[in-house]
Amino acid sequence: MSELKGRILAGKVLVEPMAAEEKTSSGIIIPDSAKEKPQAGKVVKIGAAKKDEPMEVKEGDTVYYGKYAGTELHIDEKDYLLISQTDVLYIA
Repeated sequence: MSELKGRILAGKVLVEPMAAEEKTSSGIIIPDSAKEKPQAGKVVKIGAAKKDEPMEVKEGDTVYYGKYAGTELHIDEKDYLLISQTDVLYIA
């Protein structure tokens, strides 16, 4: 992976979303129009800690976040999600 240029503001986390499920556990293929927005991803870059809020996530963590959390970004031909650390629900 090429090094991302730029920096993330305090309290923010840049996440690469995991791919949406292609088929169900019973083998039914899900069309693009019916796929759910992924709610998990890998942390690519983090911002500095806020004054009263230390950063609990670190680069490389797999995180789960709310369905409508964050802002979608397209950087260097890849899709990312910029979320606030407070939007992270679970760190795996």
